[in-house]
Amino acid sequence: MALQKKKYSKTTLSELSADIMSRLEQTEMFRTASCVALYHALPGEVQTAEFIEKWYRNKQLLLPVVQGDDLELRLYTGPEAVKAGAFGILEPAEKSAVIPAVDLIIVPGVAFDRQKNRLGRGRGYYDRLLTSVAAPKLGICFGFQLFDRIPAEPFDQKMDIILTENEEVL
Repeated sequence: MALQKKKYSKTTLSELSADIMSRLEQTEMFRTASCVALYHALPGEVQTAEFIEKWYRNKQLLLPVVQGDDLELRLYTGPEAVKAGAFGILEPAEKSAVIPAVDLIIVPGVAFDRQKNRLGRGRGYYDRLLTSVAAPKLGICFGFQLFDRIPAEPFDQKMDIILTENEEVL
């Protein structure tokens, strides 16, 4: 996947990210959600920073924070309240007093398949988090990250929907 991503310029990946996030905004799941969990992207992932800035005043947005071997969701309150955490990922600096019920969780991945399997980075952070979140799981990726079939283990958490810049896997 790293080699595939290198075939695309940063500008192209940014444009594809904008297309994916625009498609996300049009989904019924997103439109009706009051509280959405998502992530600040690593380089090469579907970029979410502009989306977060656009929506955090209208919806409650939760971002993950690495806590040992797990992810903890924290309320995003604005760009002044984040710090670089594990792996250099921006995350809310302060613990949230109350975490609202999550209506939708947006999930990154290295690859996805048409059976709604997700391949992560191998540490299981999201698989563990997703077992504790009852909300629909929506994976987002670039079209070149979507395959007919990828390896999956019994503990891997399936997505409910996968969005790319060109399609929606239901």
